[in-house]
Amino acid sequence: MTNYKMTIQYDGTRYKGWQRLGNDENTIQGKIEKVLTEMVGEKVEIIGSSRTDAGVHALEQVANVKLKGNYSEEQVKKYLNKYLPQDISITSVSIAAERFHARYNTKDKTYLYKIWNRDYNNPFMRKYSMQVEKKLDVTQMKKACQHFLGEHDFTAFSNAKSKKKTMVRTIYAIELVESDGFIEIRIRGNGFLYNMVRKMVGTLIEVGLGHIEADSIPGILASKERNQTNLLAAPSGLYLEKISF
Repeated sequence: MTNYKMTIQYDGTRYKGWQRLGNDENTIQGKIEKVLTEMVGEKVEIIGSSRTDAGVHALEQVANVKLKGNYSEEQVKKYLNKYLPQDISITSVSIAAERFHARYNTKDKTYLYKIWNRDYNNPFMRKYSMQVEKKLDVTQMKKACQHFLGEHDFTAFSNAKSKKKTMVRTIYAIELVESDGFIEIRIRGNGFLYNMVRKMVGTLIEVGLGHIEADSIPGILASKERNQTNLLAAPSGLYLEKISF
C-alpha cells in the first residue's frame, strides 16, 4: 500500500465538521472518503491532522491515506478535485513515508479567527467572520492575549465533550491585528481542546467589550471551571490555517 499525504482547503459552512459521524457523510472526512472509495473500489479511511468543528473552515488541513494500487500523486489529486463538492479542494498530494501519520506527527497547529467589528453587516464575509457591532478595545484584548501564552491547563476553555487524558496545552504564539474593520486573532499551539479556540476568542471579545478585565484570564485558567467563560465565538470566523510537522 502507498501512503499519500493530502493538503486540503474547505469552506465548512454546510458541513458537520471534519470528523465522519457514523453513517452521516455530511462531513469533510466523509466526502473525501466517499470519493476515494469510488476511485479504488474498496472502503477507504483517511486520517486528518485536526478535527475542526461544524461550520469551521480550513486554509490548510492535512490528511493521509493508504491506498492499494499504483496511483500517481497527480491521479489522486485530479480525481478528488473532479468529484468532490466545490467547497472542498485538494491543493496538493504527495507520497509520504509509510509511517507518516497526519495526526501523530503534527508538531503544532495555527488557527485564525476573523471578527468583523462594524455596526453594519459585511455581505461578503458574513459566512466567514463573526460580527461584533460595538467597538472593541483592541489594547485590552492584546493585553489579555499575553496571559494565554505558555503551558496551561485549559479545562476552563474546553467543552464538556473534551475527553482528553490531559487538558494541558502549550500556546506558542498569539497575535491580534486590526485592519479595515477586521480584527484577526492568530493562535499557534501544540494542540487544542474541543471548542478551545472559540472559547478563547469569546473571552477576548468579552474583554474588548469591557465585560471582564484582561487580567482576569489567569484566574479563569486556574479555576478549571468551564462556567467562567460565557461567550463561544461563532464557528463562521474560525479557520485552521496551518499544520506544521
